[in-house]
Amino acid sequence: MTPRTLVPSHVAVIMDGNGRWASSRGRPRWMGHARGARTAREVVAHCARLGVDHLSLYAFSSDNWKRPREEVGFLLELFASHLESQLADLLQHGIRLSIFGRRDRLPAALVQAIAHAEARTAHGTRMHLRVAIDYSSRAAIAEAFAQSAVNDSMVTLDAATPAQSLLPPVDLLVRTGGERRLSDFLLWECAYAELAFLDVPFPDLTTEHLDTVFADYAKRERRYGAAPGQTVAVGDDEALAAAVPAARPVAQAQKKL
Repeated sequence: MTPRTLVPSHVAVIMDGNGRWASSRGRPRWMGHARGARTAREVVAHCARLGVDHLSLYAFSSDNWKRPREEVGFLLELFASHLESQLADLLQHGIRLSIFGRRDRLPAALVQAIAHAEARTAHGTRMHLRVAIDYSSRAAIAEAFAQSAVNDSMVTLDAATPAQSLLPPVDLLVRTGGERRLSDFLLWECAYAELAFLDVPFPDLTTEHLDTVFADYAKRERRYGAAPGQTVAVGDDEALAAAVPAARPVAQAQKKL
C-alpha cells in the first residue's frame, strides 16, 4: 500500500457534458464548449495550486470526428485560440504543456500553434499539463506495441514525440456529465486509477467539486493487489514471488476448517 495523500500525482479529466449543458439552456452546442474552455482554465489553475504533478485533459477523441462539421470546426478553432490566449499564464506559472494524439488530421494552423506552445513551455516544472486532441487510447496502445516490435525493446514512456505514447500511471480519473465509462481515454494508464464520476456537466464543475473528489481520494486505500493494511512497494512483483514460502498442502489446510 502506498501512503495516503490528499493530492494525487496524476489527475485525468474527461470533460464531458459541454454540448448538453448548452442544449439544456436552449443554446447552440458551441456555447457549451466555449464555457467549458473557461472551466478548463480554472481546473488547470486549481490543480497547479494544489500541487498536482500531471494533469491530463480529454478535449477531443478520435471518435469525435463523427460530430456535426460545424461543431468540430468550432472546437478546432477554439483549441488554437485557447493555446494562444493561455500561453502567458502557462509561462508565468511554470506549467509545461503537451498535446497528445494524432496531428496529421488537424488543421495546419492548429499544428503550428501546438508546436509553438509546447516549445515555449518546455521548461515548465510546476505541473505538466497534457491535452488529448484526436486521441484514441486503443490506437496509442497498438502503436506502442508496434514500436516495441520494430525496435525490439519497450517503448519509452511519454516519449517527446508528436506520436501517441504512454503517459505516467493515472492516480485519479474524474469524469463529468453523468456518464460512467472511460470512452477510450488512457485505458492502459488507468489500470489502477481511482475513478470519480460526477453528474455535474463540465461547464458547471467548480473547484469545490474538485476539493470534494480529492478529499474522497485521500480516504481510499490503494493496495495494488495487496491485502488490506499490508505495506508493499509497488513494482516488486518478482521479489515478492521469490520470497513466498512453500504453500501448506491444501489437504492440511482443509482439515483445520
